[in-house]
Amino acid sequence: METFSSKDLALQAQKKILSRMASKSMVNMFIDETSSEVLDELYRVSKEYTKNKTESQKVIKNLIKIAVKIGVLYRHNRFSPEELVLATDFKNKLHNGAMTAISFYEVEFTYEKDVLPDILTECKNLLLRLVDKHLTPKSHARIQHVFNHFANKEMLSQLYDPNGSMKPHLQKICQGMNKLIDDGKL
Repeated sequence: METFSSKDLALQAQKKILSRMASKSMVNMFIDETSSEVLDELYRVSKEYTKNKTESQKVIKNLIKIAVKIGVLYRHNRFSPEELVLATDFKNKLHNGAMTAISFYEVEFTYEKDVLPDILTECKNLLLRLVDKHLTPKSHARIQHVFNHFANKEMLSQLYDPNGSMKPHLQKICQGMNKLIDDGKL
């Protein structure tokens, strides 16, 4: 028996099209202003740390592609009840990570170099389990790339250095995350 499904084909096409449209102008169609500002600051942090514009653009583009694809899967009810539990666990872990990141910013000299990388690693593992049956190995590699990039202990230590050059970026990131939390989006 043939297992053709126009619904599945449409979903695949939508994911493919959206993954190719991860430019800044397209982001504004799918991601709100506050999220866009946080992504811009994450790009600046990455660029300042790596000194590599191309790599920094690639990591943010991968982050956007993954977020859009997961949004498409969710809107099309593609996750099983067990996967929805993973999605809730991921959302809670991400929320806790954001709260921890903000707390480290607001209370100087409380930053612990292992905490955020551990949280990001847990988030990555939950997300990989969530999308295991839905996304390609290439998308899984994008998830690995994004989380491994931002879980870099040295980069995070520079970001949280109270006298460091990245402090203005951290301030804007935390302000944005606070707004997203207040709006119930994070």
